[in-house]
Amino acid sequence: MSDAKDTPEAEGAPKKKKGKIGKILVMAAGVVVLLGGGVGAGLYAANSGLIGGHSGKAGAEEAAADASHPGPKLVPKAEQKRAGEGGEGGEGGHGGGEGGEEGAAHENVGMKTPIGDGGERYASNYYQMPKDFTSNMRDSVHIIQVGLAVSTPYDDTVINNLKTNDLAVRSAILMTLGDATEETVFSSDGKRQLQRKLVDSINEILRQKEGFGGVANVYFTNFVVQ
Repeated sequence: MSDAKDTPEAEGAPKKKKGKIGKILVMAAGVVVLLGGGVGAGLYAANSGLIGGHSGKAGAEEAAADASHPGPKLVPKAEQKRAGEGGEGGEGGHGGGEGGEEGAAHENVGMKTPIGDGGERYASNYYQMPKDFTSNMRDSVHIIQVGLAVSTPYDDTVINNLKTNDLAVRSAILMTLGDATEETVFSSDGKRQLQRKLVDSINEILRQKEGFGGVANVYFTNFVVQ
């Protein structure tokens, strides 16, 4: 009789131990899931721009790449160089204006330059080429003479690279102008195509010489066909 009563108790003991182990495993799994979810949520928020100073995964990668290389740095729109700032006078500077009351002339002195919503994300750093360019055109008796300025969203590194490699850049520009046709220079669409070709030519030289282009656009400050 005693043997029969002892048998169920002996068999039940392991079952209770297994139940406790199972509960421990379930609790441990729950902790792992919660931790994994927290890490995943943090990564998602960082990549989607919910946290941090950049918007979206592309912005975070762009900022990381920009900070890692020693070359040109992108200039935020808030740091745009603006005419009249720096205390050197000029239009809108501290010198006042003609025909206005003294109080009105100084009304906005010290206020930040207003910046509208939208527009380009980065500042435009401009540089005017010091001399005009004169070239023959392809299959034409006409001569083209243009003045050029360039813009870059990067700091002065790109402009310094332009100045350093002035001779090579000028040569590339003249070759591009020499390939222009009358159809190109006498239409607005043709001039815009010529702008893009000049951007490509300048950036190609900068990449060859400095390993980095950086010129975003070319502007005509003078345009004459003779």
